[in-house]
Amino acid sequence: MTRQFSARAAVFALAACAATATVAQARTPLSEREILQTVAGKRVYLKTPLGGEFPLYYKSNGLVNGSGDAVGLGRFMQPKDQGKWWVRGNRLCQKWQSWYDGKQFCFTLSKGEGDMLFWKRDDGLSGRARIGN
Repeated sequence: MTRQFSARAAVFALAACAATATVAQARTPLSEREILQTVAGKRVYLKTPLGGEFPLYYKSNGLVNGSGDAVGLGRFMQPKDQGKWWVRGNRLCQKWQSWYDGKQFCFTLSKGEGDMLFWKRDDGLSGRARIGN
């Protein structure tokens, strides 16, 4: 398997795990302050198509840790990664060291019922997540 193919497979695998068939309905996007209150120091569990959850830990210091071990991503990509996160223009942005070849993505977030969160990435991919502690 070539390195380029492996990187593409990793991007596809992570996108497939994060994407869901649920399309976020018209919801009010969270403000910068609301995003910070919602994710800083918390774990966000991305819903996966097969019913699992993909955990991301948004540390208050601007670092984010992710682990695909629970959803079996180790076969397709580096199972763990760390990156940076920040809020810009009412969007949550993040950049991983290896995942997505280090490309930056930003997300619009909106709240659902209880601890449910809806996200839409700047390339149009969308899904659901659950806010943990």
